[in-house]
Amino acid sequence: MLLTVALALEYEAKCMLAEHRLAAGLTSAEAATFIDGLIAMAEPVRNYFRWRPQLRDPGDELVLEAAVNGQASFIVTFNEKDLRDARHQFGIDVVRPGEVLNRLST
Repeated sequence: MLLTVALALEYEAKCMLAEHRLAAGLTSAEAATFIDGLIAMAEPVRNYFRWRPQLRDPGDELVLEAAVNGQASFIVTFNEKDLRDARHQFGIDVVRPGEVLNRLST
């Protein structure tokens, strides 16, 4: 998993929202521990170029920017429709999580 500082901050902000913590059944401390673990597992990416704006959602822009700067082969998401242009513009495949599992098992 690739992660820029901006994307890590976006993930932290979303995960710390009360509605998301409630849905996950996590306290603030547990959500913070989750974010810390996510960041620890990620490969840091330095933004050499800003590719914004390319997409409608600023949060998606951060994902695309990390993928482009990190030279990712694909973006794994349930949000295919908002990121599908990445395939054509940057040669980055956009796939659903189940498809990645299928690729890994073959």
